[in-house]
Amino acid sequence: MKWVAALAAVITIGCSRESTPRVAIGEPAPRYAATTLDGDSTSTSSLAGKVVLLNIWATWCAPCRDEIPYLQSLYERHRGDGFEIVGVSVDARGQDAAIRDFAKAFRMTYPIWRDPDERVQSLYLALGVPSSYLIDRAGILRWRRIGTIHEGDTTLTRALADALAAAP
Repeated sequence: MKWVAALAAVITIGCSRESTPRVAIGEPAPRYAATTLDGDSTSTSSLAGKVVLLNIWATWCAPCRDEIPYLQSLYERHRGDGFEIVGVSVDARGQDAAIRDFAKAFRMTYPIWRDPDERVQSLYLALGVPSSYLIDRAGILRWRRIGTIHEGDTTLTRALADALAAAP
């Protein structure tokens, strides 16, 4: 009977580990799907072969407002190198017009995905906004930041340069 209890414990532990996302540098980034501001379905799988900075933000987030101009400048500088930024807005349902106005005011030209249910935060273990994750061309997480990315952040620029330099 003891072996039945032990087997049940092993199965339970194994199942609970699989249901908990693993978000670790050097490990595959969790696959994520959302909708665009236009209502189209999209996913990180569609960006395979690109270096992706997944940035979780909201219009009401003051630190997000501080980092978005820098992110936009990175996007403009490196998008021709196979770099993509995806801004995942966790603003509430019905805020699409406010998000569009925000994107226009901040001259955001990179894609914006919608996640009013904040699934991305659970999947990527983000403790709040902003949170950012750099994923290489092979889908491996190479860098992350919970909090604001400041202009000239050498940890990001180094990780981005390394990811862009790696063969596709």
